[in-house]
Amino acid sequence: METGEVMVFTGPRFALTVRHGPADPTGEAARRLGEDPPLLRFGPLAVLHAVLDTVVDSYTEAAVQVRTDLTALERRVFSPERDDLTEQIYSLRREVLEFRDAVQPLVPVVQDFAGPQAGWPEETLPYFRDVADHLHRTDTEVRSLEELLNSALDAHLARVGTWQNDDMRRISAWAAILATPTLIAGIYGMKFAHMPELSWTYGYPLAITVMVGAAALLHRTFRRNGWL
Repeated sequence: METGEVMVFTGPRFALTVRHGPADPTGEAARRLGEDPPLLRFGPLAVLHAVLDTVVDSYTEAAVQVRTDLTALERRVFSPERDDLTEQIYSLRREVLEFRDAVQPLVPVVQDFAGPQAGWPEETLPYFRDVADHLHRTDTEVRSLEELLNSALDAHLARVGTWQNDDMRRISAWAAILATPTLIAGIYGMKFAHMPELSWTYGYPLAITVMVGAAALLHRTFRRNGWL
């Protein structure tokens, strides 16, 4: 998102534009005036309208591009992949905020231009009303984009929390599976003189079988419950 500043000074017989920043709408405005000779009869007001119309149209194009980026980002937020999109969402949100700061101050100005102005021909008002209508739709779109980005960020953070909970459940499940053989081996590792099955020939295979069976049973239970 690249923004700049364009100032238009008009008088009875002149129109002067001053530009700051990379954006330059004057070339496109001049082209539009050349394609609409009837508009030139309004003199400096025609130049003002052409510049405003060009700027507002560029806002509309930018809103479409941001909407496309947001749609792609939303698809990634709800995709099965575990991509950390927090930085990208914040980056797009900063651009939308910069976009909003460029659009909103112009709204009341253009609305004033669309109303009766002292010394302005009545025939010019429909032109400025058309620009005001386009700007109003763009302003509404920018507000909608900001709300959708906030929702996308909340959804992404919720998914990150879900991923962390899933990881903790898997870790807890594997810890429980490993704890059972450890418990059995720990009890028989105490080496007391009088313990059951110490002198039995099949005591060791039985202990191994119990460990494996208990671990397999826990693994099956955790998988059935969605923990693994």
